[in-house]
Amino acid sequence: MEKEFSMMVIGSVSCENGFAVRINKDYREGLKGLGDFSHVKILWIFDQIQWDGKTLVVPPPYRTLDHDIGLFATRSPFRPNPIAVSTSRILSVDEEEGLIVLDWIDAEDQSPVVDIKPYHPSEDRIAGVQMPDWCAHWPQSREESGEFDWESEFTFG
Repeated sequence: MEKEFSMMVIGSVSCENGFAVRINKDYREGLKGLGDFSHVKILWIFDQIQWDGKTLVVPPPYRTLDHDIGLFATRSPFRPNPIAVSTSRILSVDEEEGLIVLDWIDAEDQSPVVDIKPYHPSEDRIAGVQMPDWCAHWPQSREESGEFDWESEFTFG
């Protein structure tokens, strides 16, 4: 059963002078207390991607993968609902200006933001994660990921 619904855009990503999320004036009050957290989960929209709406199995996007893979087993932006989730370290929060300054985010400049959630280790961190053999050598944390040679992993780009 398919059901459609709408979401409100609460802000946008800024990648001009570093990385930030700019929250629309109507939602800035919701930033109260966010600056007490070290990290934040940002739900944003892949609004600059065109998808045919039908392709659910893709050729291997990773060099160590030797078979086709389902879309939901990838982090591809081509999705039935173009929703992305990024976890970023908060550098500062300006509640009045509606600005969350981040260390990094893997979004395009002006990508619409639809929600923000504080990162909670009790909910968001998983011990004993199982990964397929083709990606088991990937970094085990976001911090380690910065030093990893991601370009050598992908078959595109």
